[in-house]
Amino acid sequence: MAESVRASLLGTSAVREIKMFGGIGFMLNCNLLVAASSRGLLARLGKDAEREALTRSGASQMMLRGRLMAGYVRVDATALDGHAVSCWVQLARRYLQTLPRKKPAIRAKQSKTK
Repeated sequence: MAESVRASLLGTSAVREIKMFGGIGFMLNCNLLVAASSRGLLARLGKDAEREALTRSGASQMMLRGRLMAGYVRVDATALDGHAVSCWVQLARRYLQTLPRKKPAIRAKQSKTK
């Protein structure tokens, strides 16, 4: 799944991969674009595109720890091939283009207490 996402993002700068949701999250301009795992794909589409996206094969609402994640859609791995992954990535990318670039999080060094 991750390889299909990488292939659809070829030539895209500012993409970073991080471990999340039991797979790999693909960040674009410090915003989550999609996350890929053996279970399928999590796509960030925004609330406006969510309703239409849920009519597509294999798509369902994203639930995390019993809470609905509005604007995110989970796509089952059985409904995905290379072309479908590319389509989902492009939908997510279209939404992310409407968001401002986030500043990278700065991790503070932990001080040791004596």
